[in-house]
Amino acid sequence: MLNVDITLNYKDFALNIAQSFPASGVTALFGRSGSGKSTLLRVIAGLELNATGRIAWGDDVWQDARHRTPPHKRGLGYVFQDTRLFPHLTVAQNLSYADKRAQNHPGPSMDDVITALDLAPLLPRHPATLSGGEQSRCAIGRALLTRPRMLLMDEPLAALDATRKAEILPYLERLRDNIGTPILYVSHQMAEVTRLANHLMLIDKGQITHAGPLETLLADPATAPALGARDVGAVITATLTAQDSDGLSRLTCATGPIYLPHIDAPLGARLRIRILAQDVIIARTAPTGLSALNILPATVTSLHPDGASTLVQLHAGTDQILARITTRSATALALAPGTPCFAILKTAAVAPAHIGDQPNLVPHTKL
Repeated sequence: MLNVDITLNYKDFALNIAQSFPASGVTALFGRSGSGKSTLLRVIAGLELNATGRIAWGDDVWQDARHRTPPHKRGLGYVFQDTRLFPHLTVAQNLSYADKRAQNHPGPSMDDVITALDLAPLLPRHPATLSGGEQSRCAIGRALLTRPRMLLMDEPLAALDATRKAEILPYLERLRDNIGTPILYVSHQMAEVTRLANHLMLIDKGQITHAGPLETLLADPATAPALGARDVGAVITATLTAQDSDGLSRLTCATGPIYLPHIDAPLGARLRIRILAQDVIIARTAPTGLSALNILPATVTSLHPDGASTLVQLHAGTDQILARITTRSATALALAPGTPCFAILKTAAVAPAHIGDQPNLVPHTKL
């Protein structure tokens, strides 16, 4: 486990972090621009010389009052927003450069990385001939081949458009499930975070405000101010059970079936689905005559008024769902903890970017 207890003071900003980071899976560090996400990664990597305090990987102390391990001896891989590939080398040569300097440390092999990131067709090419998504995959592969204890990823998709992001996210899911290197992933895009992360940490004004399993934190109304109105929403897990002839995919979750536009995945796939609070409607009785196909029985667990709107936490089977409705509607429906109701979700409300593979329950399996 990575343990960080540090302080870094600037003229108009202070970073104060006392946190343990899991040494497995993907831990997402989420916050607004200027909250301290990238600065924290630089501190962990040893690139901020003015940071004071203690950083340790288990019993291996990287920094304290008497000692500071230089960045290249911490065993960390770093993926920046810009790929920083060597332009005069081919993809194969970029990968070999990292592989030769790993000094036989344990970790993924060259073949593992090439397979996970589908780099074989790119090996003879130079970076200038690659798309932005292809360059990102190569940069991630090169970082992995240093056999790092942990991979630090600083908004690696920030420079990509929506199409390129959609292309590379499945590769990152494969890395999470099949390579086994723990990842600390910085982002201010919640769609990326919910696709990839096992653990979530929210940072604001240089401090970690919330930390825990992703599904738990996103279903907690207390995190809503940190996430912002547009990003509030829970994540549920469902199994793809049918591809219907009218183009809809049928999924089974804890409380019943959910129908979504066609999902390109094999039957039986376990999927993680993000449902935004603003896309959920609440009814006290089972509605009829609606175009909405997804009507899930639920129970109100808590209400959190905030002026004209109220955030309602619902228990649906074993899942937690959030709904943002007007306070007037919450009053008219006489909602209170324990109230039975129905959560209504439009079939088209869940965007493809909000659907991803559920992380493996048994991580670190070989490809």
